[in-house]
Amino acid sequence: MPTAPTDSEYGTALVPTVTPFANGSVDADGVADIAEFVLTNGADGLVPCGTTGEFASLTLEEYETVVSTSVDAADGAPVLPGAASTSVAGTLERIDVAADAGADAVLIVLPYFHGANAPAGNERFLRAVLDDASLPVVLYNIPSCVGQSIDADLIEAVADHPTLAGMKDTSGDLTHLIDVIRRTGDDFHLFQGWDSQLVPAVALGATGGINAVSNYLPGLMAEAIDAAATNDVARGRDLQLNHIAPLFNTSLEFGFAPTTKAALTERGVIDDDAVRPPLVELDDDQVATVRDVLDETLAVAE
Repeated sequence: MPTAPTDSEYGTALVPTVTPFANGSVDADGVADIAEFVLTNGADGLVPCGTTGEFASLTLEEYETVVSTSVDAADGAPVLPGAASTSVAGTLERIDVAADAGADAVLIVLPYFHGANAPAGNERFLRAVLDDASLPVVLYNIPSCVGQSIDADLIEAVADHPTLAGMKDTSGDLTHLIDVIRRTGDDFHLFQGWDSQLVPAVALGATGGINAVSNYLPGLMAEAIDAAATNDVARGRDLQLNHIAPLFNTSLEFGFAPTTKAALTERGVIDDDAVRPPLVELDDDQVATVRDVLDETLAVAE
């Protein structure tokens, strides 16, 4: 029988929230509106300043604004911001900013641009961060952006560190995720970040998901996690194949932040779908595609 998701103080359905902009600046009211929308419609917690949140396009001051606004708007729900950087010092600086803002944990990646020249380098980096981090840490495996995957051997080597809480896996490699589940204990919270593999991942023992689609359909994603966790195979299959997959594939084609902002604008959650360079907003034809896919799902999901 599939293993139910591990109990997690962070919940199971977390949202990697977008960062809305207005007139070129961070729209703090929009940040709060998104938080209220997702948390009142099925989500358990927030993950601001991740990939979908365009963290790499934010100044440190803007980062603090997004995190602190998310914490205030969450009203006690877990907030786990991204704290990605290319150095130990830079990562720890962002973790401290998140801690001062009241966050519950952070997500970190391996250094990007300059990778380790030997396998031991990645472990050295992670242990240096974990040893001095002021918040619990969730690893974030996204090889398409970082340039390398967090190896299962490395995860197993650091899994028992008292500061390490788990991992978000956005590799799209279900075999890798299963390997990590097998090698880590019940206290290691593993979140699926590849939306089109959410149901099978949870059915096999993942804690839950941190998924872009949950920005605009939080209830649908929470329902999918519940279906997988309770062995409701028919419901889980239908949600995954007929609803989540088309939305995720559209995001994969057009870009996650632009597509998600277009969908949130269509739903009336935010007023502006602006993104920062090098990203660009969707054109009219692409917005129409997003609208059609979204409307088709909404017609049966709500």
